[in-house]
Amino acid sequence: MAGRDSVPPVIATVVRGVELRDRLDSERSRGHRIGFVPTMGSLHRGHAELIRTAAAHTDVVVVSVFVNPLQFGAGEDLDAYPRDPAGDRDVAEAAGAAVMFAPTEVEMYPHGREAVLTTVAVPRLAAVMEGASRPTHFAGVCTVVAKLWNLVGPCRAYFGEKDFQQLAILRRMAADLSFPVDVVGCPTVREPDGLALSSRNAYLSAEERAVAPVLHRALSLGAEAILAGTSDAGTVRRLMAETIDAAPLGRLDYVEVAHGDTLQPLTVATEDARLFGAVRFGRARLIDNVGVTPSSTDTDPGPRRP
Repeated sequence: MAGRDSVPPVIATVVRGVELRDRLDSERSRGHRIGFVPTMGSLHRGHAELIRTAAAHTDVVVVSVFVNPLQFGAGEDLDAYPRDPAGDRDVAEAAGAAVMFAPTEVEMYPHGREAVLTTVAVPRLAAVMEGASRPTHFAGVCTVVAKLWNLVGPCRAYFGEKDFQQLAILRRMAADLSFPVDVVGCPTVREPDGLALSSRNAYLSAEERAVAPVLHRALSLGAEAILAGTSDAGTVRRLMAETIDAAPLGRLDYVEVAHGDTLQPLTVATEDARLFGAVRFGRARLIDNVGVTPSSTDTDPGPRRP
């Protein structure tokens, strides 16, 4: 098995899907394992950690950068979403990526986004929480990820647990549709005050940034309450909501106590529950989640590359 020394030291940028497929087929023919980190760009330390994890366990890491219009609803921040192509390349290369796939919208949707007739959905997992607030979001996510997996081919795909509902949906999509993809969840990367790293943190004013960690604090208090013996999920939801409502500037979207696998809301809070929340701070809509116990989180990245 070839090691890191066989990977070109300078990241290659690919914009055509056919070129990406051919390049990765060639790598696999030489026995190289492919790691894949799909992103919408504006890469930060959380993305870098995903790339480093992929590089430690596979031979060739591909990072895709594509702001996918299908996963933005009407009035959302598609046009304003932060973009930094040069910075993305630097972050990806420094973290160990060998290939950056940066397609145009025309490359991904050659007939136009409005003409896409085929979409992919996982309705039961997508109907709650983020799906209830953003009804078209996960169909857009699943459709673009399915297209990317078709282009990349057999691989290990790495996703952050900050978007835990997305992670669960994509795992189920891979299993149900027999994609040759091993979906790997990686722990959320946080600031010292608990705020989960997100590209949308750039929208926060200084005052909003100071208050934003309340979301993680509320979820953590909910987890502590369950561990201390609170079994009524409604009580835990109220505790989390009241903690967020007591902070200035934020506007609660939802909090939830859900099963860690099915994502369905619970009436009895147990140690295999997962706590979710979304809060708006001005232009920024932030999401986060925590497991009640460390064992409720599946973060195994797999065997390290020889």
